[in-house]
Amino acid sequence: MEDLGKSTSWLQAELASPTPHLHILDCRSRELYDSSHVERALSVALPGLLLRRLRKGNLSVRSLLPGPQPDLGGNTVLLYDEGTLRLSQPGTPEEDNEESVLMTLLQKLQEEGCLAYYLQGGFSKFQAECPHLCETNLDPGSASISPVPVAAPVVGLGGLSLSSDCSDAESEPLSSGMESEGASPPSFPVQILPNLYLGSARDSANMDTLASLGIHYILNVTPNLPNLFEKNGDFHYKQIPISDHWSQNLSQFFPEAIEFIDEALSRNCGVLVHCLAGISRSVTVTVAYLMQKLHLSLNDAYDLVKRKKSNISPNFNFMGQLLDFEKSLGLSKGSRCPASGQSRFFTSPADDGVFELDPT
Repeated sequence: MEDLGKSTSWLQAELASPTPHLHILDCRSRELYDSSHVERALSVALPGLLLRRLRKGNLSVRSLLPGPQPDLGGNTVLLYDEGTLRLSQPGTPEEDNEESVLMTLLQKLQEEGCLAYYLQGGFSKFQAECPHLCETNLDPGSASISPVPVAAPVVGLGGLSLSSDCSDAESEPLSSGMESEGASPPSFPVQILPNLYLGSARDSANMDTLASLGIHYILNVTPNLPNLFEKNGDFHYKQIPISDHWSQNLSQFFPEAIEFIDEALSRNCGVLVHCLAGISRSVTVTVAYLMQKLHLSLNDAYDLVKRKKSNISPNFNFMGQLLDFEKSLGLSKGSRCPASGQSRFFTSPADDGVFELDPT
């Protein structure tokens, strides 16, 4: 592989350009990125789940770059990790470390016709030589427990638009393009756990479907879709005013959303979690619920939902918030056993059924 390294002085000159045409991608962990990063860099701390799909070709690197379907031919991308001086011959590494993220993205970007390079010496060398061109969090310790800051630029997945327009009409259809893997979206709400359903705005407007499933609680994860049957008296609503956009902090609503779902399940009522298309915001909330209540890692919770609803596609910022949530819950990469006396639900790979395992 030819040497695609760029020097610190090259990046310094690019950052000084009055009309920059450079995307800078930070391949380190979110914790390191939040602590300090190169000016204008975007974080691509890919969860292992998404990294594996990228390697398999199920996800286009085009969807990682800012803007809807950018012209790769007209962009230069620079990737960096903590300290790579020179890349070894690329392969298909199994371990999800920083270098493998950098090498995977570099390969895929080249395959898609993009001018892609890596920073020689990585961030540590650049920070030592150009500290004035680094953005540093004065309180790095807070990054490990706080949600993703609203102002922090985070790379989007699924063609997520990074424009200032947060309207659902434009943002959610863009994110629906990621990884449907040829599957058609379900025509009815999908049962994730007994009495817990995941669906779309269309599902929330179908009185017959709601009645047949025993749904009396509806969690509306949109800022502008109406709670159609609120005056009916048979339904309890909670609305979370979040758009499907990279700037939105959905994790701040996790506690009240989880409490609302718990209330429904404790009363043996069905609860529908929905957004506009049922693929991003509502999925994020559902995954957060599974992580906290079933002590599942992000990968395991995501896979559980993915088996039930194959077209899910949370935007990358929400995935970053779920990674932070996983850390705050103290969950490792593998799922922990539930505490004594708690039940846990598992899916059967054979039929995607859900059954409850009594820990006693």
